[in-house]
Amino acid sequence: MKMNRRRFLLGTTVIGGGLLLGYAVTRPTRQSLANRDHAEAGQTFLTTWLRIDPDNKVTVVVPHSEMGQGVLTSLPMMAADEMDADWNLVRVEQAPATDLFANGVLIKGFAMSMGLNVPAFLDRSVDFATLKAAEIMNMQITGGSSSVRFTGEMGMRAAGAAARQMLLETAAGQWNVDASECDARNSFVYHEASGRSASFGELASAASQLEPPRNPTLKTPDRFTLMGTPVPRVDIPAKVDGTAMYGIDARPEGLLYAAVTTAPVFGGKLARVDNVDAVMQRRGVKRVIELEDAVAVVADNYWRASEALKQLQPVFTDTDFDESSTRNIFAEFDAALDNGDRHEDVHAGEAAQAFASAAETVTANYRVPYLAHAAMEPMNCTVHFHDDRCDVWTGTQDNLGIRGRVASVADMDENAVTVHPFYLGGGFGRRLPQSTNTIDQATRIASYFDVPVQTLWSREEDTRQDYYRPAVSSRFRAALDSNGQLTAWENVYIGKNEPVEAAHIAYQVPNQQIDYVESPTHVPFGAWRSVAHSQHSFFLESFTDELAWHARQDPLQYRLALLQDKPRHRRVLEQAAASAAWTTPVPAGRARGIALQESFGSIVAEVAEVSLTEAGEVRVEKVTCAIDCGRVVNPDTAASQVESGIIYGLTAAMYGQISIENGRVKESNFHDYEMLRLADSPEIEVILLESDDAPVGGLGEPATPPISAAVTNALYALTGQRVRELPLKNYRFLPPPTEAAETV
Repeated sequence: MKMNRRRFLLGTTVIGGGLLLGYAVTRPTRQSLANRDHAEAGQTFLTTWLRIDPDNKVTVVVPHSEMGQGVLTSLPMMAADEMDADWNLVRVEQAPATDLFANGVLIKGFAMSMGLNVPAFLDRSVDFATLKAAEIMNMQITGGSSSVRFTGEMGMRAAGAAARQMLLETAAGQWNVDASECDARNSFVYHEASGRSASFGELASAASQLEPPRNPTLKTPDRFTLMGTPVPRVDIPAKVDGTAMYGIDARPEGLLYAAVTTAPVFGGKLARVDNVDAVMQRRGVKRVIELEDAVAVVADNYWRASEALKQLQPVFTDTDFDESSTRNIFAEFDAALDNGDRHEDVHAGEAAQAFASAAETVTANYRVPYLAHAAMEPMNCTVHFHDDRCDVWTGTQDNLGIRGRVASVADMDENAVTVHPFYLGGGFGRRLPQSTNTIDQATRIASYFDVPVQTLWSREEDTRQDYYRPAVSSRFRAALDSNGQLTAWENVYIGKNEPVEAAHIAYQVPNQQIDYVESPTHVPFGAWRSVAHSQHSFFLESFTDELAWHARQDPLQYRLALLQDKPRHRRVLEQAAASAAWTTPVPAGRARGIALQESFGSIVAEVAEVSLTEAGEVRVEKVTCAIDCGRVVNPDTAASQVESGIIYGLTAAMYGQISIENGRVKESNFHDYEMLRLADSPEIEVILLESDDAPVGGLGEPATPPISAAVTNALYALTGQRVRELPLKNYRFLPPPTEAAETV
């Protein structure tokens, strides 16, 4: 398969006798080609790179952060496979936070080559529409379930294929044979007819003198040797033996620690701080720092800093939101849905006429609360100002974005800021620059010192100062004709300045009217795993389930009938149902529910089997998930990602709730913002519907959205009680009355 002509190799250079190369999806500029000439001084190119050293080692430099999704394994697998490198000789490096390893331009270029705008491509996990071109060029982002589907497919594979071709041509030239007579295997080039061979390392220097191929030929799936196999993840050994380094582990010489408390009501400012003199007398305390909306104590260890912080008496200004609460926020949502200006999302057919002539209408209202990210590694950032430069140690989903943010806060040139990347102890959108207020505080606090300072947030601070998944209300109305057929679908939801693709339906409904209304709040929001799909999948699939029961039809068959033109969706639904034994009776006291969602290019169907405890609490016994993401690179990692997404979504469905009281967040730690525990986790079966299609779909996020609806749909089948608001911890369910939820 040939590469699209818009994607070609930028160039090569020799470093230490080896070959360095990389691919991009946009035409190289004069400046990018000039950068190639300075690679020996430590500069490289735009996106993803391979280095071949004289000892025959191949190093793959990955421009994405490892936060448990296996990206440090899957992307090198793709490059090494196309290159025909020996996996035992492959080494992996995290890309440095420099401009030439930006991947924002790769995202944009790949999206454009597919005829998509960037927000559509990333499913709005990042609001690219508001970013300037220079900002897109200055991103090294990990999000939107996009690493494999663009950097891997259009960067890593292309670079590997080009390297292989250049090495073959080099060997052929040295042996005075045609390149078609040579073959590459396990980091060697062979000429079988003469019995000659040479290692990649031996050929690398000479290969660097060749003009890189503009359209390298990629392998067809039948020739893959690594892709599609369960290669062990390269990051796991260090995480098992404890040598893996996270941002919180940064220990530069002379390190001090800062503990922080921020205005409890979003938008509040620091008025004054009392008891400072007494706190300064405490052992190890170096300084009390007043910020615009927070106060910090810096000490020689974190415990001393946090204990001293508790003795301070900060006073914050009043705000217009001091009386705000979850109840009145949802009341404002209701008022907006009643009387607000409706903005068009999807209008198809003649919905108004269909409702006017409907034999029957069905309505339902849904809502979900704010959610925190609750990453297990507390938010942290270490900053050191010295010699007109700045060093930053942290785990982030966008190292270049963090570099730019620190430079902006410190009023420095970005090139004077060095970000040292670390593993992430959970991201889920929280460690994107747009959602990382810790970085700003850490930068300002460290500016008072000439030694490194690590700003470390307590769990309470993180829970109460997050950038939350938005609370959303959504209203539905369906029109049915005299035969009970669905003729029109109407949905209006609370949106945030733009339509949400997650609210679109896959089902064949001739008349659709999907709108949104705005109802701003003072609560800050940010990207949360699967972004808007986590809310809207619950809404859409719950209402679809309601329509199936109203029609007295099997929920699976009802969906399939509305997907006649969607063979991929039907295949996924049918596989999930078959694997879950949908048509067989469930054990007494249990029921099954099903849900479907397409997000990030992948299609997921999940069947949840639930029961009730004696206290009427929900217990999820088993989840069966079928997913079509196109071609699977590493099946073990893929299955783990799906399992992780289900657990994360179950946690949200069962327990997730950020409550606002007196303008501030009520929850504080894991005792009142609960996680799904191991003992309560269900059996999970994952079916990967592999195909030879390109891996256009993501895996990190798509399994999260459908699980809440699958569970609540099962609860309706079990109890006859329809859940239209999460979380489930707020309910106590009763055994089903005789007449409720009769079997369909």
